[in-house]
Amino acid sequence: MILKALYDYYKRCDNLPAKGMEEKEIGFLIVLSPKGEFLRFEDCRTGKDHARLYLVKKHVGRSSAAVANYLYDNSAYVLGYSDKSNGKEQLYFDTFKTQIEDIAEAFPDSNEILAVKAFYDNSREEIIQTVSQDPLWEDIKKNLSKKYSTFSFRIEGDSRIVAEKKEILQLEEKDSSDATFCLVSGEYGVPVDTTTATMIPGSQATAKLVAFQVNSGYDSYGKSKCGNAPISEEAEFAYTTALNSMLQKGSRNKFMLGTRTFVFWAANNNEASMETEESLFDLLGFSEEANDDPNANLMKVRKVFESIYSGMLKTGLDDKFYILGLAPNSARIAVVYWSETTLKDFAEKILRHFSDMEIHDTRKDKKPYMGIREIISSVTLGGKMSDATPNLPEAVVKSIFQGLPYPQTLYSACLRRIRAEQKLTITRAAIIKAYLNRQSNNNKKIDIMLDKDNNNQGYLCGRLFAVLENLQFAANGQDSIRSSYMNAASTTPSTVFSTILKLSNNHYGKLAKDKKGLANFFDNQKKEIMAMLQEFPATLELNDQGRFFLGYYHQKNYKENNNSEE
Repeated sequence: MILKALYDYYKRCDNLPAKGMEEKEIGFLIVLSPKGEFLRFEDCRTGKDHARLYLVKKHVGRSSAAVANYLYDNSAYVLGYSDKSNGKEQLYFDTFKTQIEDIAEAFPDSNEILAVKAFYDNSREEIIQTVSQDPLWEDIKKNLSKKYSTFSFRIEGDSRIVAEKKEILQLEEKDSSDATFCLVSGEYGVPVDTTTATMIPGSQATAKLVAFQVNSGYDSYGKSKCGNAPISEEAEFAYTTALNSMLQKGSRNKFMLGTRTFVFWAANNNEASMETEESLFDLLGFSEEANDDPNANLMKVRKVFESIYSGMLKTGLDDKFYILGLAPNSARIAVVYWSETTLKDFAEKILRHFSDMEIHDTRKDKKPYMGIREIISSVTLGGKMSDATPNLPEAVVKSIFQGLPYPQTLYSACLRRIRAEQKLTITRAAIIKAYLNRQSNNNKKIDIMLDKDNNNQGYLCGRLFAVLENLQFAANGQDSIRSSYMNAASTTPSTVFSTILKLSNNHYGKLAKDKKGLANFFDNQKKEIMAMLQEFPATLELNDQGRFFLGYYHQKNYKENNNSEE
């Protein structure tokens, strides 16, 4: 199903490379004279870790055998040089040189190929000696392990590199007599022998989404490798090209959470599908567009999904939306998440996330707080996504995109960070509210703002603690009871509230001398809450600890706190 969805995505896109071609990052060009003399290196890097893209012949699959790419490759093949010598540099060099000779034989009238062939009339040692005199060589040697460290050729005076010239590309088709039924496309085609690598962050350069081993013990019916599950060359090229295009730098069809890479796409090209693809990127919190109102993107996202769900943007049962989660796993790529749903169902899940995460926001800047990146970083030490517990990112993604309960690991991590930092941010409050409201129990749903009718003992304890903290701050200009007593108050209220209440009497007396009205305001709030408390609980179970913090958050942000009279 995953491969078919990627295959269909390739078919609907009109801007992806044709069969047999791919966009390749090439970091360095060897500039030659028309006679094949080395002139200089040309630096094609566009940043720290990336280089210019060129449309070249699709790279070959490699295992242990030496196989050269078509007019481009790494330094071991093109120059016979490696920073990690394994004794095979001469073999790789000879393999690439032989291929150049074969291409020159196939295109005897191509001046570009003849120039490249003349370059390889020199020995490996002579070539290395020549290029090492270039001022860029030392920098090149330091970066041979980089993804962009690929070499190709340009003839002086020519604007195009040799490898991208269609007139000298050999894109021959294999004999169709070997055609078999493709399990991806549902059509007959020449079966692929070796699948293509798909690199994601953290994986090896040779990692693949689909791979077959020889004599692995899984062979059956006399079939080996891809013969056990036939995939045509056309289908394999389509799904790998589609996936690689979504994984490339700058793609708005991917996002990273920790070590996980997620890609998403729509099945069709209609307005609703395109709006969903574009909007989801903003929901995730990865948009870097400057905006006077940081919440503007999120509100735009909400309107898009409201339009889809209400039917203002027309959708059908064939309008599917896909999300694929990948993780590095040695020489393979592991699928950690897969979702397929209709646009309307997906819109309903996203709107539910908006509703569950919505909470009263009194901040002046009103920064977004419900994006996935913000959610994960708010529960990790120092806000580092990389420090998220294993499997937490995909669990959060699953809860949002499939409407499932938010993971308990997210909730527990949220409570730990609150206690460790003594800080209840709006994001953490929203996480607690969303988690508790999705629990399948009979507890009262938690509102966006202060609910004076909520008589949950944990919620009331949180409200009372906020009032006592506000009273202390008004009297003394400090809120030390938070750092001293909040953790205990949120778990074992009966052990600390008697002490805090005694302190509050002193704070009331001090404040009443100068601001009688304000002192009475806080005292009335205290009495109102205590009238609803039956008694201070000895302990609060885990969910009620969350309600404590929500009661605290709601009371702290209650507007009457700012409208009190002296």
